[in-house]
Amino acid sequence: MKLIFEKSIPNRHGVRPSKSDVPTSVNVPDALLRDQPAELPELSELDVVRHFTELSRRNFGVDTNFYPLGSCTMKYNPKVCESVAAYPGFADLHPLLPQLRMGGMLTQGALAVLYETDLLLREITGMASFTTQPMAGAHGELTGIMIIAAYHKDKGNKKTTILIPDSAHGTNPASAAIAGYDVKVVPSDRSGVMDIEALKGMINEQVAGIMLTCPNTLGLFNPHIKEICNLIHSVDGLCYYDGANLNAITGIVRPGDIGFDIVHLNLHKTFATPHGGGGPGAGPVGVAEALVKYLPVSIVIKRQDGTYALEYDQEKSIGYIAPFYGNFGIILRAYVYILMLGREGLIRVSQNAVLNANYIKEKLKDHYDQPHKQVCKHECVISATRQGQNGIKALDIAKALIDRGFHPPTMYFPTIVKEALMIEPTETESKETMDAFIEAMIEIANLAKTDPEAIKDAPKNTVVSRLNETQAARDPNICSMCN
Repeated sequence: MKLIFEKSIPNRHGVRPSKSDVPTSVNVPDALLRDQPAELPELSELDVVRHFTELSRRNFGVDTNFYPLGSCTMKYNPKVCESVAAYPGFADLHPLLPQLRMGGMLTQGALAVLYETDLLLREITGMASFTTQPMAGAHGELTGIMIIAAYHKDKGNKKTTILIPDSAHGTNPASAAIAGYDVKVVPSDRSGVMDIEALKGMINEQVAGIMLTCPNTLGLFNPHIKEICNLIHSVDGLCYYDGANLNAITGIVRPGDIGFDIVHLNLHKTFATPHGGGGPGAGPVGVAEALVKYLPVSIVIKRQDGTYALEYDQEKSIGYIAPFYGNFGIILRAYVYILMLGREGLIRVSQNAVLNANYIKEKLKDHYDQPHKQVCKHECVISATRQGQNGIKALDIAKALIDRGFHPPTMYFPTIVKEALMIEPTETESKETMDAFIEAMIEIANLAKTDPEAIKDAPKNTVVSRLNETQAARDPNICSMCN
């Protein structure tokens, strides 16, 4: 497919509206104006429409194919949530509209959504209060770490260290470091969860807190979680819950009930909207009662007369962490999703996520190595080490899946598993879709034994075939690397 510039024909154009006869005023300084027309491609309207329509057909997403990225929860996005988010009463709002006076009723519905989402998330997590401002999971992490820092500063604690397991999301140590903490990594034990004996040896008065993803990135729930929280609390540390994997336990376990002090949730992963593609996201942060005073401003409150307003009077708040109210459209979608499913529906979501992951894990156990044999939660991790005996790597398996119409799982993560493939089917995929994926994975495993070169050449059915990975990093010019 040619680039649109390559399709350009001099003096070819589409419909050109006549020049406006309304006087205009341009306040841009002459020095900033072009002295020559922009060098844009020249095409007919039909050619432009066909070009971009063809490009759109080459997109890969959850609306077109199975997308089993582990730890990313690329599940189906219910269109009912999209429909509500498109209501003019929500979509046409401006964030600077008044809250109460002078037409403030225009914003009361949106403020009610923010307020009630806070209440729903409290019930789901066992937290005392939430801020909906953070605009992604990593942004929620940073907000949570800033709250930990504010807590210790307020108490006069001289804390320097955040503990993070080696199976954590990569953004956890980055968030802790940005907030000024030293990061110490706690190793995993042979069962794949954080080694509690190693943790005990790292507990001291310098520990400000711990960041835990639960279930972890191997899809495993740590059975020592309450003991871990107690150990951190024994030195006045705080326990931070990375909620990226909440869809494994929603409605079944509340982080606040097992000792966590701070929670961030990926609304764009757990509730309604797929994660990825650069956003937008939403990473609300919830806290226990003792930490409410440190939440970012502003907070939506409900007045005695039933109206909603924004409260800014928070003396010990960490301040603003996002403009206005966060990604309202994502929060609204999650609000619709939660109300639509209700308590029993959310429990079933988690049960289906766990069932689907274990179904795939069991079906593939005779064909791929599995570093941990126990029942997993919402995702499973397999290894291509067995295929490595024939020169096949996880990357080769991923490329072969593309030829079969599936997006590859997450590769080489978590790093504690060699040749890792991290599979998350999510709760929204059917048995038929998973069976087709399983069949493809088994076919690839068999090819790895009988004809490994066929896999090394994959993908063959795509617009761009196998790229030179090293060259792609150094020279990101796709056209120069095509076979």
